[in-house]
Amino acid sequence: MRTGSEPRTARSALRARFWLSVWGLVWALFGTVAFSLAGRTGWAIACGVLLLVVTIDLAVVLRHIRQGPHYQPGPGIPPYRPPDDRP
Repeated sequence: MRTGSEPRTARSALRARFWLSVWGLVWALFGTVAFSLAGRTGWAIACGVLLLVVTIDLAVVLRHIRQGPHYQPGPGIPPYRPPDDRP
């Protein structure tokens, strides 16, 4: 049910992001190695950059998962108020 406050109270599906990052990490690593062995330097560099981006994203996701269910972006932002469960 929509409450109208989704942009403020939305939370990311961190476990899904974790597994998608792992999948991307495996493929970017495979692409980097495969293109390097094939002599395609440009594609190997592109996959290497993608590997770096995926690794950073994976680190951020793991950090947020370790912070627990009530992760807040900073000390100046108050905790979100969950929507009322009124029918």
